Amino acid sequence: MQFLEGVRLAWEQIRTQKLKSFFTLLGVIVGVMFLILVVSIVEGTDRYIRGTLTERVMGVNTVRVGRMPREAVDPSPEQWRAWARAPRLTFDDLEYLRDRITLSATIGAQSDAGGELESDTGLKVENVNIVGASAEIFEIRNWNVERGRAYTRHEAEQGAPVVVLGKSTAEVLFEGLDPIGRTVRLRGFPFRVVGVLEEQGSFLIVSLDNLAIAPARSPVQRFVNPHGIVDEIIIKADAPELVLPIHQETVEAMRLRRRLRPADLDNFAAETTESSLAFWDNISQVLFLALPGLVGISLVVGGIVIMNIMLVTVMERTREIGIRKAIGARRGDVLVQVLIESATLSAVGAAIGVGIGIALTILLGALTPLPAAVAPKWMALGVTLGVGVGVASGVYPASRAARLDPVDALRYE
Repeated sequence: MQFLEGVRLAWEQIRTQKLKSFFTLLGVIVGVMFLILVVSIVEGTDRYIRGTLTERVMGVNTVRVGRMPREAVDPSPEQWRAWARAPRLTFDDLEYLRDRITLSATIGAQSDAGGELESDTGLKVENVNIVGASAEIFEIRNWNVERGRAYTRHEAEQGAPVVVLGKSTAEVLFEGLDPIGRTVRLRGFPFRVVGVLEEQGSFLIVSLDNLAIAPARSPVQRFVNPHGIVDEIIIKADAPELVLPIHQETVEAMRLRRRLRPADLDNFAAETTESSLAFWDNISQVLFLALPGLVGISLVVGGIVIMNIMLVTVMERTREIGIRKAIGARRGDVLVQVLIESATLSAVGAAIGVGIGIALTILLGALTPLPAAVAPKWMALGVTLGVGVGVASGVYPASRAARLDPVDALRYE
């Protein structure tokens, strides 16, 4: 009953003193609103980066072998020197790993360079991501061919001058014409188009559809890498639970091939998709801690406002508190009632802030390229923080109300 009475009094105050209640709750509303908005953007960005990097850029369940990692997290100076002195990866390394990896996996190689493409119609596309890769790369990268076909392993090993285009590259080069069987020039070398990929979308502001994929042993190797050299070897496990065992096998095989002693540091980088995302883990942890903390300052301001309003409310109800004490209310009863009122007020403000924050998040996602996702846990956190701010803000006013002398309170004008 005491809880319901406190909630009823808080609602009565909101109903009868709308403007005063609005300014009382404004700090909490704004604080929770921006908390929901900020963490939704960070949450959405986290999901977007992890999903896009894993599925479209790095590949699912993959182990990457390169001269050095994509993103190195706090390597020692000795490790940097080992990577700097490391020999380049070769096609022989690719074949060696194919022979040495005993677990079920698909193994391929890839090299990248930028360049210009020109079609046989005379149209050009600049800044194309030109990929020289083995035939397995389509399966490893989950690149699905929408029109035509991917080149075969035989074509890749023979270095046939064939190419698979990204969707946007094909559309610009041929403007509605069927590109299959036509010729494009990669830095002056003619290649026959055998396929066009499905649309990949973009990663942040970088298009994933502006690319051309050709066999690594074809004439593309003349400008992608020196003869026989590859940028990276990628191993895709057939099951998620095989990723770590394959990673271990890969490290052991490469150390054996490089004739490294047990005390020698690796002069290559073998990393899983999860380890490649370690740099983003550090960034996201800072964002999840720092940004809500900064937004929480407005909650402190809102709490101070609620505390001041509750002090005024206690003063206005001094005679009422005196009557309650005179008819038997204990100090704890008064204390709890004021705390319930304060928490109810703050919870109402938090709920309004959550609602506005969700609406702004949906609007932001619809009108801008910023990824945003509203997670239920952040909605619950917003309301919990609101209630917590209300309780904390009501402690001092409640304690003052509980300490009032009944006789003095009854005589208060």
